[in-house]
Amino acid sequence: MSVQAFRVAAVQTVSGGDVEANLRAIEPFVIDAVNRGARLVLLPEYFGIFGARASDKVSAREADGAGPQQAFLSRLAREHGIWVIGGTVPIAIPDPARVRSAALVYGPDGARVARYDKIHLFAFSQGTEHYDEGRTIEPGVEPVAFDAPCGRVALSVCYDVRFPELYRRFEELALIVVPSAFTAVTGAAHWHLLLKARAVENQCYVLAAAQGGVHDNGRRTYGHSLFIDPWGIVLAEHDQGPGLIVGDVDPERLAQVRRDLPALAHRRL
Repeated sequence: MSVQAFRVAAVQTVSGGDVEANLRAIEPFVIDAVNRGARLVLLPEYFGIFGARASDKVSAREADGAGPQQAFLSRLAREHGIWVIGGTVPIAIPDPARVRSAALVYGPDGARVARYDKIHLFAFSQGTEHYDEGRTIEPGVEPVAFDAPCGRVALSVCYDVRFPELYRRFEELALIVVPSAFTAVTGAAHWHLLLKARAVENQCYVLAAAQGGVHDNGRRTYGHSLFIDPWGIVLAEHDQGPGLIVGDVDPERLAQVRRDLPALAHRRL
């Protein structure tokens, strides 16, 4: 490991409808990540609430800046002196039937440094599976990135990974994070392909924290949390069930890939 490498981790969960129980189950994995040297920890989409119905997250919504999920993220960051990304927290909006699905970033002092509201909302219908996030989520409008010790980090959530133009808004990214809850069907078909493509075309690392297993409502999520390098090589993976992956964002590797294949410098559009 380079002396300048920045260790990151992703926690995989099989969250249910009890916020307190979900948070309690996550904390030991964060402690394990810290003990393994991680300085940034990513939690998956719906880490705090994966209810029996899509509307359950609306019932668990929090005011921006206050609530048990936000307090949990802030405390973890502060107590362990790490960067914590919670993707996602349901944030209240004027519409009582919907929320913003927000990926929130907290710095080592526990202060929030970034908020990204999921822009692309998942809709899927095949056989007995039917999803339409637009019924309970209001889409965000602005891409967001923040500066960490490893460099520029782009925020995104799950379905966003299918829209490469989102990440092209940023230059010289060190890391893309993708907290997710991919379905078993779409995950088996496209998960690895999409994440590797985003790493290769942006010549940066990709860290994806997933929901992975059978949830209380019977829904099955794909799992396979991944850490991928700028050449598209999978460096760490956790297939199913709760777990943790750890890896290093190495600036020397970033520089090598961009030096050997200067694709970012060749962009014309």
